[in-house]
Amino acid sequence: MQVLNRVHGFFWQSSTTNNCNTYLIQGTTHVLIDPGHIDLFDHVQGGLRELGLGVDDIGLVISTHAHPDHIEGVQLFSQGPASSAMHESEWHMIKAMEKQITMAFNVELDAFVPDVLLTEGDLTVGDLELQVIHTPGHSPGSIVLYWPEKKVLFTGDLVFRGGVGRTDLPGGNGSALKQSIKRLTELDVEWILPGHGDLVSGTVEVRTNFNHIEQVFFNYI
Repeated sequence: MQVLNRVHGFFWQSSTTNNCNTYLIQGTTHVLIDPGHIDLFDHVQGGLRELGLGVDDIGLVISTHAHPDHIEGVQLFSQGPASSAMHESEWHMIKAMEKQITMAFNVELDAFVPDVLLTEGDLTVGDLELQVIHTPGHSPGSIVLYWPEKKVLFTGDLVFRGGVGRTDLPGGNGSALKQSIKRLTELDVEWILPGHGDLVSGTVEVRTNFNHIEQVFFNYI
């Protein structure tokens, strides 16, 4: 669905299948955020097809973090023109877990080697001016992407509508998660586009969502 001009969301509606929301930012170089599970990518591919686009039209694939439900689909872009990117801390983490990952998912880590190692700061992709914000907590190298022009925040699994990302997976840290969330409250945001669940729209709703998270969840993280 079109969220706003130049931004499309491929929202996962199933309550029984673990797959993330995927987002497309259209520009002179198209950016795809979190392609999801490889065996469920037809959901995204169908959405791209409706826009007259295919895998080869994507210029950059960004993973907000390296959990399988966000990153597996990166493999589908390895033979095409797209580059892939993740935060450098996230890549270091999964490299350290290479043996476990290879055994658990029967896939070589070479399939996920990023072309670009992201660090916090400005990210120019074609005519898009984005900001990478390092937000550890759900994982060591989790990031959110902020598009100041549209006041849009792509939050991955840091915050959701009425919830936060879990911290009981390898590299999770509750204190870091809270600090990361507090940083986001300082931004001028009208849209939260999370890795799972429904979006949050409107300045008041965004502020209410952050307040709810702090009041309800911070005592338990």
